[in-house]
Amino acid sequence: MTSPVSPTALVTGASTGLGYAIACGLARAGYDLAVTSRETARLDALLRDPAVQGRKVVPLRLDLRLEADIAQAFAAAVEAFGDIDVLVNNAGRALLKSAVEVTWAEWDDVVDTNLKGAYFMSRTYAAHCIGRGRPGCIVSISSTHGLTGIAGRTVYGISKGGLIQMTRMLAIEWVGHNIRVNAIAPATALTASRLKMHDATTRERMLARIPTGRFIAPEEIAAAVVFLASPGAASITGQTLAVDGGLTAN
Repeated sequence: MTSPVSPTALVTGASTGLGYAIACGLARAGYDLAVTSRETARLDALLRDPAVQGRKVVPLRLDLRLEADIAQAFAAAVEAFGDIDVLVNNAGRALLKSAVEVTWAEWDDVVDTNLKGAYFMSRTYAAHCIGRGRPGCIVSISSTHGLTGIAGRTVYGISKGGLIQMTRMLAIEWVGHNIRVNAIAPATALTASRLKMHDATTRERMLARIPTGRFIAPEEIAAAVVFLASPGAASITGQTLAVDGGLTAN
């Protein structure tokens, strides 16, 4: 009797924060994983995490600003697994800066990573699925900054708003190929990097915007990804799920 084949997922930006939590959540749900970072050494902690033990996990170097990197990383994932059932576009760059101070290079760095890179990774994945006549599932990690206005985060918010519109456009374009495309828009998730980035006063101000009165747990975002990738979400495509403690309803 042959063993059942495990589902597979490719998670970009999995070395820290939400990407790390998403990779762990998918592993707990039975997925084998291809995980990426700009430096594969940064994935070592994930590879040692108890949540991924017993699963096949392949670390890949990927800089989403580089077309060749996208092609090479995706080809390596396919070589490792044969097919990829779920693509999670998580990798992203933040920029906290007044709009009038943003430089051309800073715009390119954020938009090329958060939006352009996610688009061309999605395109590469969809071409693979279409070429093999198989279904697919894409989940992109956007942000409530892509749904609301907030000072000092213009480029980041614009890139995340673009992801939301990208989700709609690609969902309609690929629906006939049975490729579902959705996004998740988290409010602030208090990851380790966020703890280092913001002082206590700033964190309190951020928390005041969330009606439930608490930051989002990274594990909640991971659970949303697992749901959108599941058969239970088979009729959901082109949608952005706000996991935001009521922020966008307020």
